[in-house]
Amino acid sequence: MPIFEYVCRKCDHRFEAIVSHSTVVECPSCASQRLEKQLSVFATSVKGQTAAAREMPAGPCGTCGDPRGPGACSMN
Repeated sequence: MPIFEYVCRKCDHRFEAIVSHSTVVECPSCASQRLEKQLSVFATSVKGQTAAAREMPAGPCGTCGDPRGPGACSMN
């Protein structure tokens, strides 16, 4: 199940929620359902990379989408 980030339009509380298709999301602070879904990013780390490699990552694998780049998965 995906994790989504929200901001409550009533009390401005920011939170994350695990959401399935039948989940009714409400603010954990004020129970309002007036929410704004936020754009979020995910982070990954790869052992053995230098700081420069982490700042300028290679593009994802074109076969499977692995964020470590081409050749990182067994699908190549």
